Amino acid sequence: MLDTLTLALILIPCLVIAIVFHEVAHGWVALALGDTTARDRGRLTLNPIKHVDPVGTLLVPGALALMGGPIFGWAKPVPVDQRRLDNPRYGMMAVAAAGPGTNILLALIGAVIFGIIAGFANNWGVAIPELMMTAFGAFILINAFLALFNMLPIPPFDGSHIVGGLMPRRWAHHWQKLQAMGMLLLVVLIAVTWAFPDVSWVENTILPPVEWLTGLFYSVADGIARLIS
Repeated sequence: MLDTLTLALILIPCLVIAIVFHEVAHGWVALALGDTTARDRGRLTLNPIKHVDPVGTLLVPGALALMGGPIFGWAKPVPVDQRRLDNPRYGMMAVAAAGPGTNILLALIGAVIFGIIAGFANNWGVAIPELMMTAFGAFILINAFLALFNMLPIPPFDGSHIVGGLMPRRWAHHWQKLQAMGMLLLVVLIAVTWAFPDVSWVENTILPPVEWLTGLFYSVADGIARLIS
């Protein structure tokens, strides 16, 4: 059984990698579609410091943890100017989908690598250290959770931009106004979750698909291990 400090040393790098790649993916797709804003502001980098939001990444999660509330947080969003995209409406949908899509890819890469390691470990008759198993499991779980959580059709999550792009144009204008209030809606969401801990909307809406998705990745890892061994 790993102690709390060890778990933190495993979870924090996994979370940082997942968040940084998520944000940079938004910027790279925006650049490919004609918007150079993220590149011009130096945000197309894997340096975590460039993506840390002092409030969302440090103060809010820390305060919620100290007060016993649910842990929520966010990174500094990569700037995207929708008007500079080749096709503003559908381009923004692609930019939004790039973040969750990257997390899915990261989880898949983690599952493949773990499957290869497990296969060779079986061949050599050695046990995989608990630390390594926990690290790969956490990496897969965090990326799966971030991917699906960000696909919620609620501003300011990525899913809201995809929904906005699919809406009829006569509704899209009103949806954009709601997206402008995204951070306020996020604060309200945090407050409701904290005020009513027995009503766990996260467990009811996000965890079932996250469990299914992580199970799928574990099946990939197991299949690769069986092929090698």
